[in-house]
Amino acid sequence: MLNSQLHKYSTPLSTKTLIPWHKPFISGEAAGASFSKHQESKPSKKNKPFRVRYVPGSRIKAVQVTPATTDKATKVVATVIVQVTVGGFLSNLGWKRGLDDITDLFGKSLKLELVAAELDPATGSERETIPAFASRAGREDVDDIKYECKFTIPQNFGEIGAILVENEHRKEMFLKHIELDGFPNGRININCESWVHSKYDNPEKRIFFTSKSFIPSKTPSGLVKYRENELLAQRGDGSGERKESDRIYDYDVYNDIGDPDKNKDLARPVLGGKEHPYPRRCRTGRSRTKEDPLSESRSSFVYVPRDETFSEVKGLTFSAKTIYSVIHAVLPSLENAAIDSGLWDFHTSQPLTHCFNEGVDLGEEPKATLFNLLPRLVKTITDQGKNVLLFETPELLDRDKFAWMKDEEFGRQTLAGLNPYSLRLVTEWPLKSALDPGTYGPAESAITEELVEQQIKGIMTIEEAIKQKKLFILDYHDLLLPYVNKVRELKGTILYGSRTLFFLTPINTLKPVAIELVRPPGKGKPQWKQAYRPGWDATSAWLWKLAKAHVLAHDSGYHQLVSHWQRTHCATEPYIIATNRQLSAIHPIYRLLHPHFRYTMEINALARQALINAGGIIESLFSPGKYSIEFSSVAYDKQWRFDQEGLPADLISRGMAEEDPTVPHGLKLAIEDYPFANDGLILWDIIKMWVTDYVSHYYPESSLVESDEELNAWWKEIRTEGHADKKDEPWWPVLKTPQDLIGILTTIIWVTSGHHAAVNFGQYHYAGYFPNRPTIARTKMPTEDPTEESWKSFELRPEDEILSCFPTQIQATRVMAILDVLSNHSPDEEYIGAEPEPAWADEPIINAAFEVFSGRLKELEGIIDAKNADKNLRNRTGAGVVPYELLKPYSKPGVTGQGVPNSISI
Repeated sequence: MLNSQLHKYSTPLSTKTLIPWHKPFISGEAAGASFSKHQESKPSKKNKPFRVRYVPGSRIKAVQVTPATTDKATKVVATVIVQVTVGGFLSNLGWKRGLDDITDLFGKSLKLELVAAELDPATGSERETIPAFASRAGREDVDDIKYECKFTIPQNFGEIGAILVENEHRKEMFLKHIELDGFPNGRININCESWVHSKYDNPEKRIFFTSKSFIPSKTPSGLVKYRENELLAQRGDGSGERKESDRIYDYDVYNDIGDPDKNKDLARPVLGGKEHPYPRRCRTGRSRTKEDPLSESRSSFVYVPRDETFSEVKGLTFSAKTIYSVIHAVLPSLENAAIDSGLWDFHTSQPLTHCFNEGVDLGEEPKATLFNLLPRLVKTITDQGKNVLLFETPELLDRDKFAWMKDEEFGRQTLAGLNPYSLRLVTEWPLKSALDPGTYGPAESAITEELVEQQIKGIMTIEEAIKQKKLFILDYHDLLLPYVNKVRELKGTILYGSRTLFFLTPINTLKPVAIELVRPPGKGKPQWKQAYRPGWDATSAWLWKLAKAHVLAHDSGYHQLVSHWQRTHCATEPYIIATNRQLSAIHPIYRLLHPHFRYTMEINALARQALINAGGIIESLFSPGKYSIEFSSVAYDKQWRFDQEGLPADLISRGMAEEDPTVPHGLKLAIEDYPFANDGLILWDIIKMWVTDYVSHYYPESSLVESDEELNAWWKEIRTEGHADKKDEPWWPVLKTPQDLIGILTTIIWVTSGHHAAVNFGQYHYAGYFPNRPTIARTKMPTEDPTEESWKSFELRPEDEILSCFPTQIQATRVMAILDVLSNHSPDEEYIGAEPEPAWADEPIINAAFEVFSGRLKELEGIIDAKNADKNLRNRTGAGVVPYELLKPYSKPGVTGQGVPNSISI
């Protein structure tokens, strides 16, 4: 899959063909073929028929033809907009191209059939479709291709409900838009934005409905069969291996993470099922491995339904291509450079900012290759002719190079950093584990009442602090402890169970007061645990720094594997599959959700191929190592609940808020200056108001929700198939009323937009400088079973101890290269509320509601700017503080630390 964004075409692509061309040669254009020409006029901006998304290729403008009507028939011209693509139809590649030119020459490029919206009232049967062949009609400019045909529509045919399309070529083509012009009441615009397979690959015709949305009970009678058949086609029959051109959505478990046929050490358990509960992914149907009949074999192509793949601007200039190339070209270059120059551990003689100031020499790798992959990072030292990976200075380091050492910043980032989803209110004392003490040792925490009260210096007692909601915790103890002994058997990593306790100061900042690290019994040793506190002397100060490094590695792993991957990417894929299997393309809820699912399935397939796979980036760079994705399954089993995935419910579940109808958003925050929650609740309310307006329009009565068989099948399938391992949980929301539906949809849209933006686009800003968020800890604490020699070494050179604990230079450099790509906004990013879907333009009430939605999002930009200028908000302003902008709705391309895309597209 990793190179599937370049798409696995039957004809090999050369490097040059990956570059958008200015004047693609279209065979047959100069061969004397003549095509009908019609006077053209551009659609007005006000009546824009479809959303334009830049893709290297074409944007075809509509053709207006003067209506020609008679008493008996209406003459209509259909204009089909086809996009020039790199590997599909209209590319300059392969023998099939010549045959397609001949097809064009004889005027049989596309077969269109008009479908009547209603059955024949006289017979109660379907009206016969009206067919015509569209032939090529020239181009608007060098990249714009259009096809036209004429229809004569009988007076009694009635309203047009859809168009059937058959691609007569031997290669797929990308249809953007079809316009029917000539009706007395104006044009009919049909937005396609879809790949259409060749009839030689699949004889089934494609259907594209008009822009009007219908719940099932209100579907025009002539479209009922087409609506049902289209859904049946997209469900498939659950058999066979999927082909690239397929549009089939089906479920499977995560059984393709491991690669036991390549190496038995790369075997991984199947995720999904009783032993390892997990959301489901899209089925590919690849054969099983020889070594493990439960695991699916791996290949360079990973199927995703054809219309879920990246657009060419994203595929050619960004994202999957870049990530794939970074993994397979840049990272090996980095490792070779490290081996050649001995750049493994950081040394006291070398600044930790070496990667930003001097860079890493990549040797003889051609500059063009590296520069095209990482243009922000690869520089050339001109006088020496060397290629140097010189990283852009992350925002955090640029503002305060000592920020990573400060306890104030440590506390602030739990509220306004990369992982604002883990902090919880302490409601009980003493702290205790829920794990079996017979296996993991005594349950009581080493963080004692005396230790805490020493740190809060007599301000209040523990009992008072809990009552006044002053104590908060990062608690990874019970999740990590079962993996500690297993991870310690891996080379170059160490693990503890951990708890970190914070005290809320009068100015709403968090002061870290204690860290507990725990090792369970094992290998003949008893349980070991120790609590550390901010140092009052040199030794305890260094031990505190080391303890923080371990906790930050735990938080980095939890962030990447749970807050980011499992709760957004992984949990969303079942929503996408169910939506395409159970909701027709003309269902209003399908059209509401569709922009929020863009590219997610392909980026997830990429992750399975090279990020979360056995031996991949995550396993090699994060603390749980080979157990990383298995760990995310444990978190899913113990923590994931759909009813707590919406922001208000999430905050309440962690004790970070309580319901209060007298305050904004109906929630009173436990920490008033909580930037993620402050901005997130505004965004949540804006999304919910838009969803409320939308749902209320199509479901004015509760009975319409209960009687909508597609909608109920969709929600049932999400629960029982997509999240099958949770299907019997009592907390699933019921779906009986419009309010139920509003809550479900708001949650899904929040997860794909606000939640994902909050945990993704700040990665380079906060984790690009690895001492601030090390992804792995490589050495144990000096106080764990010390020898006389090891303790003496620590006392003599404590700085060496912390540098040895940090990731190696090569690990840090690999993390920075990947995070730079993952934090990047694509040039064709679609931001929340920026552009309406084409279908909404024809619904005045929906269009007006969207305009309000968009306006509120623009207001949010100003609200966030004003908060970041408020000096009373210490968690978002102050000397050297990075302002909190992760939930600002809009952004320019690149690594900006702001912008909320519609979907999980990276």
